[in-house]
Amino acid sequence: MSAIPPDASEKLRTTFDLFEAGRDLMRQNLRRAYSEASEAEITRRLNAWLRERPGAEDGDAAGRRVPWPRPGP
Repeated sequence: MSAIPPDASEKLRTTFDLFEAGRDLMRQNLRRAYSEASEAEITRRLNAWLRERPGAEDGDAAGRRVPWPRPGP
């Protein structure tokens, strides 16, 4: 019997779940690093991290930077 691949909605839900888990882990890291910070400050730092993506400024994949959307033929 072959496995049935998850449909698109299951894949999307998994993507959202993984995003939430990563965001929650980063929030915990920020709380440890800035233990005296208020919840508002932690949220500000988390939002800045999400926008700036330190270490992934040019994306998550290896390779050269290309314009997006790519120019047509």
